[in-house]
Amino acid sequence: MEEFLFYIKLGLNHVLDFGAYDHILFLSALTLPFTFKNWKRVLVLATIFTVAHCTSLALSVYEVVTMDVGLIEFLIPVTILLTALFNFAYVYKKSLDVGLFLHILATAFFGLIHGFGFSNYFKMLMAEEEDKITPLLGFATGIELSQVTIILVILIIAYVVLNLLNVKKTIFIAVASILIIAITIPLLIATFPL
Repeated sequence: MEEFLFYIKLGLNHVLDFGAYDHILFLSALTLPFTFKNWKRVLVLATIFTVAHCTSLALSVYEVVTMDVGLIEFLIPVTILLTALFNFAYVYKKSLDVGLFLHILATAFFGLIHGFGFSNYFKMLMAEEEDKITPLLGFATGIELSQVTIILVILIIAYVVLNLLNVKKTIFIAVASILIIAITIPLLIATFPL
């Protein structure tokens, strides 16, 4: 049980680490089009992301797939940028039915990429572990709990901006997405593979 709790804490710290804010940016971009009325949809997307993230960790830990770290470090901000850009489909369509299937597929694919970004460190941690399932489940639990926390914060911010400040939803999504894109561009430049 102590080991399981250790990996839950590791998962929490992995996502909520402000020094490595890529997860926070991605989840913020993912959550922006949604409100409390649609909390189930965004929770499903976050869970799909968690499952994909932990799948890539498992593939790495069991040495089924090895990825180029430099490429993954570049692809992570690409996923954030694409998610923020995808939000403009919600701005112009003004409906949550915009490519939901595509959104699910993209979220799963992006989860795989983000998981590979952490896989080398996670693989080193688990090098001495015989039981790899318990750490993976603990880590997945920590990731999911931290993602729910971030989603809740973004939904609260959206509620305040939309209902208390009376900002139009499309303006909120557009401005917040542009801000995320502006924060992501330096990450893209810094990680661009030469």
